Amino acid sequence: MPTNHEDADPQLNQVTPLESRSASNNKAVVVGLYGVPGSGKTFLLDQLKQELKQEYFAFYEGSQMIASIVPGGLDAFKELEEREKVHWRQVAIDIIGNECANSGNVGVVAGHFMFWLEEEEAGGLVYTQNDLDTFTHILYLDVPAELVAQRRLDDTERSRPSASVTHLRKWQQAEETQLRRLCCHHGILFSLVSPHPTLLNKATKLLRDFSHHSENHNLSYAKIRLDEVLVAGQGQLETVLVMDADRTLAAEDTGALFWKRISSLRGGSDKYYPLKTLFNSPLGYSYTAFRQATLLYEETTDDQEFDALCQDVALGVAMYPQFVSLLKMVAKQEHIRAVIVTCGLRRVWDKVLEREGLSKVVKVIGGGRIADGFVITAAVKAALVSRLRDAHKMYVWAFGDSPLDLEMLSKADQAIVVVGKEQTRSKIMDVDLMNAIEIDGLQARQVVLPSNAPPRLDTTKLPLIQLTESGFVDSVLCRRSRYASIQILHATNSSAAKLLMTPMRDAKAAGPALREAHRRVGWYLATEFLGGVIGLEEYPISHVQGHHTEGYRLSYEQQTSIVALMRGGEAMAFGVNEAFPRAMFVHASRPNDLMLHHLQGQRTVVLVDSVVNSGKTVVQFVEHVRNLHATIRIVVVTGVAQAQSVSSGSLAQALAPNTNCSLIALRLSDNKFTGRGTTDTGHRLFNTTHLL
Repeated sequence: MPTNHEDADPQLNQVTPLESRSASNNKAVVVGLYGVPGSGKTFLLDQLKQELKQEYFAFYEGSQMIASIVPGGLDAFKELEEREKVHWRQVAIDIIGNECANSGNVGVVAGHFMFWLEEEEAGGLVYTQNDLDTFTHILYLDVPAELVAQRRLDDTERSRPSASVTHLRKWQQAEETQLRRLCCHHGILFSLVSPHPTLLNKATKLLRDFSHHSENHNLSYAKIRLDEVLVAGQGQLETVLVMDADRTLAAEDTGALFWKRISSLRGGSDKYYPLKTLFNSPLGYSYTAFRQATLLYEETTDDQEFDALCQDVALGVAMYPQFVSLLKMVAKQEHIRAVIVTCGLRRVWDKVLEREGLSKVVKVIGGGRIADGFVITAAVKAALVSRLRDAHKMYVWAFGDSPLDLEMLSKADQAIVVVGKEQTRSKIMDVDLMNAIEIDGLQARQVVLPSNAPPRLDTTKLPLIQLTESGFVDSVLCRRSRYASIQILHATNSSAAKLLMTPMRDAKAAGPALREAHRRVGWYLATEFLGGVIGLEEYPISHVQGHHTEGYRLSYEQQTSIVALMRGGEAMAFGVNEAFPRAMFVHASRPNDLMLHHLQGQRTVVLVDSVVNSGKTVVQFVEHVRNLHATIRIVVVTGVAQAQSVSSGSLAQALAPNTNCSLIALRLSDNKFTGRGTTDTGHRLFNTTHLL
């Protein structure tokens, strides 16, 4: 998507009455404009009126509003008891809120938060609960105390109590601290704005953003950006890798590095990290929290300084070499694309990818500035993965490290949890991950980076993979049908396929010799491909030299059912079972032979047939399995599959609605020949051709 609002989709930027609503509860957008007396609130309000007069905004000066509704005006108001003052302040803000709700205009209200005479120990708060219930955003004029003091002296139209620079600074600090806390607890977005020469432009940009930005708008922008990323490969793409960034592609947290750099430049504490305070507040990791994080970046740096800091941070980020290697292999493929979707700083990761030579092929979807147009939340990550699968028909691999990634991982076809060093990785991930696996049915694997770090949970629940292992790489890079829900793996042009296929195609081979050939193919496909699709787990074995070491077996092997589609699939199914001897073995001549108890408590069902032509039989079995168990992983294993059927024909179309399906074949064939009589595979396997 464009990086500034002027170049963005005008339909998304256009604000009309009754569209200006806050993200949380559809109430009107009302922005408070605060600052100590003399900071220039009224002057800025007048400038904004002129700048935004043709747009859907309504401007209110708090004192004038009070004067218009209190009998006797402002002078009478000042003589009232405090309880009565509170009442009229509440009435005033309620009127403003109702007017904005009815008109659809965005309200901008200049007002006071506290009054504080220098001789008093503490300031007197003048905000009300109704203010907190009405305001959706607050802008605070952060004007140097020296400038405020001078303005107060120069203002001959107003009579203000004298105040020293020291007192004004203390007053400002008290207001800022209390407003930040109150805003966090009431879901109000807060930002400082300073009297830079571009103050009017900055305030105008923020108000326009506030006027239309909502959680729905945010997701729409993110989807547009995703669609733009995919445009270049339209018609060719089959697979998309969706990757979190911080603590996934690298060990570093770029947000923490950014604020550490800010602190270093400005003489603050090394432990200064406002995002930690923000995300530990009642806002948590909500849409509002990430929007507030963007405002923190905005108020702290201008665009030029932000870009320079992102460059500094990028220099301190070292991508894991395993991911660099994988992404460079992906970059050479026309049918695969990698996309980074990060809650962190897009600009940092743009620069990291540029340094690694990947920026032209790996795109970043993320925020950090108002101009980015959106923020990335856990819900947005999950929605983008769903869009890739449902709207774009992509096969999706997702990689993430934290609880914010779990929803995204659960929506993907393949989920990889990245596990970093124990002292830096998420402390709550284990519990959330366990719940996702045991309660929500997440099927995921883990990669440990660096390799000497301890894995999460155990490798039975979360099997280990290696990013650079050839089987894993092949499963990522392989071609798939344009129907993304079925993963197709085959060895058509390999030497192994040519050797193994020869006795199966030899007209002289029949009976035991042919069954043995089929068994060998089953064992080969199980060890070469099936382990990669399902994953492997470690378990202890005794080494021949007398010590203990680690062996490998199929993940959840005992929770795997191997179904021989009789009778042609039996010999090949025996080969699969030989590779995975702890799996359940089932004979099935027709779908109804497969019973509920064959699938209860199981995670994977492997349907084995010698040949898949039209795929009619396989489709019937898949539909029957789905009726019995809606989410179980289904893997079809066959010696030969008819290429058109599995890529764009009846089989692919029938399997498209069935998520979590894979097909493994020794060979894809363009031949549509269906064996009959003496050429029928079943009869050849059992020497019954003479009975025809």
